[in-house]
Amino acid sequence: MRLRSTVAAAFGALALLVAVPTSAGAATGDFSYTYSGLDGSPQVGFLFDPPSRMCITLPEVADPNSSYPAHTPQNFTDSSATVFTGPDCEGDHFTLRPNGGHASSRLKLRSVVFS
Repeated sequence: MRLRSTVAAAFGALALLVAVPTSAGAATGDFSYTYSGLDGSPQVGFLFDPPSRMCITLPEVADPNSSYPAHTPQNFTDSSATVFTGPDCEGDHFTLRPNGGHASSRLKLRSVVFS
């Protein structure tokens, strides 16, 4: 009787694991930010369906010695986005809510992580 209960519980757990989607893979949606191009003109960068719980250093502004930080982030993903003033998710940070969280040009960023 115990073996039958154990097998049934294991099968139920496996079925639940397969049926329930996980959010560990990626935030769904777009994240945008503005940065200065090589000629100084404003450019818009995007992250599409970015990975969750992984620090992303924005490539256009990765080097503090040769570029100005990005600004004006807009979070249209389904996850919170925590932006950082430094590369590699270092420095001061601010969290943008999911589905439309945004900030003005006063918020400077070089990296971001999604919940």
